[in-house]
Parts: sequence; structure tokens; C-alpha cells
Amino acid sequence: MKPKIVVIVGPTAVGKSELAMELCPRIRGEIVNADSQQVYRYLDIGTGKPSISDRARIRHHLIDVVYPDEEFNAAMFRHLAREIIWQIHERNGSAVVCGGTGLYLKALTRGLFDGPGQDLEIRGRIEGEIDKSGLGSLYKRLVDIDPTVTSTIHPNDRQRTIRALEVYELTGKRLSEWQREHAFQEQPFQVLKIGLKRERGELYDLINGRCDRMIEAGLLEEVRGLAARGYGLDLKPLRAIGYQQMGRVLKGVQKLPDALEEMKQETRHLARRQLTWFRGDREILWCHPSQRQEIFKTVSGFLTQ
Repeated sequence: MKPKIVVIVGPTAVGKSELAMELCPRIRGEIVNADSQQVYRYLDIGTGKPSISDRARIRHHLIDVVYPDEEFNAAMFRHLAREIIWQIHERNGSAVVCGGTGLYLKALTRGLFDGPGQDLEIRGRIEGEIDKSGLGSLYKRLVDIDPTVTSTIHPNDRQRTIRALEVYELTGKRLSEWQREHAFQEQPFQVLKIGLKRERGELYDLINGRCDRMIEAGLLEEVRGLAARGYGLDLKPLRAIGYQQMGRVLKGVQKLPDALEEMKQETRHLARRQLTWFRGDREILWCHPSQRQEIFKTVSGFLTQ
């Protein structure tokens, strides 16, 4: 029998973690993090990482896995998460996979596309163009080639932008075409996907409030501490929303109020991209976070059937 897992998805700030924390005691659940930023040590406030007390109350996995200057990607997530899920299954627990990184969740439940091998000459040339013209210019070229990437690759994601352009130059075929033809065919688990949604105004109010609380909790000081540890502000995790803006404040090129407003705006944009990604998955059962009892009943039925 394939292990059964419950996956809780949705846009940032919608209430995924709160639901997972309430669900786990009812089903002997353990939370498997599927947020691509919470895997990094020292990135706590800006990633919305669960508190120490929450982690003591409910067992969490794949949090604080690597240092900010270490590599982490969807393939690594898939490997580690699958091992953890089997361990939870063997001790008769229930894995609750919770997060908003759509590619990680798809890699876990459906596999990954490896694609053609790397070409160092092409990659080196693309890297040089980015250094000369900026990542934005190359991202625009990628969007011209494949408009669908706006829902799967963030404009600040240097690594995946380079890979998509590399695959296109190597094969003459867009990365999305390769993925449709060759990827995401595995089914290692029985999966129940719960998607959380709110009205746009409600969600945006939650996002804005969350950003305010991050600043009040000391996000700027957290980024200052990361710099003091020797981590460059151009590292991939420190180019994420919130960290990027606070980095500009530290450099003196942006005022804190302006950085906060940009942080809110970029987080709202992220939420829209996440919703676009998840709406393409017909397996997701969408609920408002207030529908707790209906969700708990659905999960219980899935796990006992």
C-alpha cells in the first residue's frame, strides 16, 4: 500500500500552518514543510517559520536543513521528503505536507523532469549576459519564448531562468513542453490535497498585516545579523521577498517605509502567482480556512477508507 499523505496548499498568509497545527493532533500527524525558504537556517522572521513552541508541540520536518549559502532545490526536497514520509508511515503516523512552493509539492507527488544535461558553454554565456544586462533582461527573453513561465519561474530566480534558457538553446524546445511530455508521471503516494482560499481583499489584508508584524518582530535586524555572519546579500535566499528589501535598507539605497510597501506589494504578487499555479491542479479540494470541521471530516474519511 502506498502511504497516504495530506497536502495543504494555498497562497502565502492564507492560514495553511494554522490549519496543519490544528489537524495534526487529530490524526497523529507530523508536518513536512514544503516552503522553499523555511529550509534555510537563520531565516526565521521573514519566512514565517513556526515558533520553537509550535515545533515542540507538533513534530516538524525539513526546517533549518541547510545554511543560506548552501544549495537546496526541488530534487533535494523530493528525496528528503519521501524518506521522511515513509518513516512517518512506518511509525503509524500521518504526514501533513504544508507549504506554498508549488514545484516542491509537484516534485514530491508526481516526480521531476531531469531534462538534457548541462552545457557549460551555454550556461557560461548566459551568466555573462546576466552580469552585463541584468537578470530582468534575460527573464524578459524567456517570457518572450514561453509566456507560461510567469506562473512557474519568479523574475528573481536566476538559477531556473538560466536552466530554462539553456534547455531551449540546447533542444529548440521550451522547458514547459519538455515537462508536459516527460515529467510528473510518478504516483508514489495516495494524496489528499486541501487548498485554502480567501476573498482577495481578506487575503491582502492578512498579507499586509503579516508584513507589518515581520518588521515589528525585527526582520531588519535578522538581515543585519545574516550579513554579520558573512552571508552576502546577493545569495539566493536573501533575494527573496522581505530579505531583498531589508538588504536595500541596510545598503542605504531604500528607506524602511518604502521597503515595507514594496514588500507588501511583492508578497501580494507572489500570492497571485501561487494561486495561478495551484488552480491548474484539478485534484485540489478548495475550502475557506473557516471550514475546519468539513476539512477535518474529509481528512478523516480519506485516512480511514
